[in-house]
Amino acid sequence: MLVDLPETWREHLANELNKPYFHKLEQFVDEERQKHTVFPPEQDVFNALKYAPYERVNVLLLGQDPYHDDNQAHGLCFSVQPGIKPPPSLVNMFKELSDDVGFHIPNNGYLVHWAEQGILMLNAVLTVRAHTPNSHKNRGWEKFTDAVIRAVNEKPDPVVFVLWGGYAQKKLSLIDTSRHTVVQAAHPSPLSARNGFFGSKSFSRINAALRAAGKPEIDWQLPNL
Repeated sequence: MLVDLPETWREHLANELNKPYFHKLEQFVDEERQKHTVFPPEQDVFNALKYAPYERVNVLLLGQDPYHDDNQAHGLCFSVQPGIKPPPSLVNMFKELSDDVGFHIPNNGYLVHWAEQGILMLNAVLTVRAHTPNSHKNRGWEKFTDAVIRAVNEKPDPVVFVLWGGYAQKKLSLIDTSRHTVVQAAHPSPLSARNGFFGSKSFSRINAALRAAGKPEIDWQLPNL
């Protein structure tokens, strides 16, 4: 599993990789892959870090658990592989994008275009057993991804942290809010979108914070595939 951790992140996460919890986590995921189907595929587990090298991260968008149905997850939170129907949370994100920034809803939910612009699209847990949500929760991934959040917090330049929903907002204590901007809203899932995600203008707020920091804004528009 470790061979896939991108070089630009290794120096910031090297201490984690040698800790007992991480060795146990690797062993657990390897055993799960031997017995079950695990998503995302092994080569995609660290895609969030691959697409957004440490020095280029300007935004951190935090998700929770990877999608657990076939051919969905590919290592970026909220994103699905090309040709796969966007799940309900992503559909709601597209609705808010349309209202907020005039986004045209594309024919796919493949969000690599965002990641390549410096959005670290990080799930708190990086693997899941097929069709079994939260099956890899509390096995060590959260410690590792907390270390990723801390590493981003240590960047000298301002970063925009996007925390949607109560689970993500618990990570607020890892962020120096005197240096970084935090954009908070309800989670875009159908259970909570109407209670504070719709109308939150999260996407224009992210760009306003980037503009204020003298950084390039995100081009949210996704191409049709």
